Amino acid sequence: MRSAPALRNNRGMSIVKINVLTVPEEQRETLEKRFAARAGAVEGSDGFEWFELLRPVEGTDTYLVYTRWRSEEDFQRWLAGRGQAAHGGGAQDGTQGDRPKPAATDATLWSFEVVQQTGPKQV
Repeated sequence: MRSAPALRNNRGMSIVKINVLTVPEEQRETLEKRFAARAGAVEGSDGFEWFELLRPVEGTDTYLVYTRWRSEEDFQRWLAGRGQAAHGGGAQDGTQGDRPKPAATDATLWSFEVVQQTGPKQV
């Protein structure tokens, strides 16, 4: 018998999107404050499962923004809606407005399918 997470939808298991951000030392605090200010903005989105902002510890200026989604379609819907506004795609009212300078100097999006997972045992 297959586990419940693998059966949660007919398309298989979740997908993961990792936004790889190059952030100069002097912009780290700015980036973290911006994410803290938007806390909760993605959690109510249909299909959203998990978020983590990962700060580099040593030897790199790369932050990782880890999000996990029920499906690619759920991620794309979020990106086209709330995600576009959260990522500088214009103000909520559709106007461009004054946007602050990005804290990251480069960004790359990695995409993965979850093929195995484990976690703490439920008692």
